Amino acid sequence: MSDSQLKITQVRSLIGRPQKQRRIIEALGLRKNQTAVFHNDTPAIRGMVFKVRHLVNVEEVK
Repeated sequence: MSDSQLKITQVRSLIGRPQKQRRIIEALGLRKNQTAVFHNDTPAIRGMVFKVRHLVNVEEVK
């Protein structure tokens, strides 16, 4: 987890989702469906991804 990054892609819509999940997606920097962002692989980011794992795809990038 030192120098790797995560590519997080939103693959499901936020329509009808709880406000907490919407705020997590927004905090990750995702704006629209099918967009991707890169984040450092940290426990905080992993925790956020875990909460919305049904809405995103995650890939490890070196």
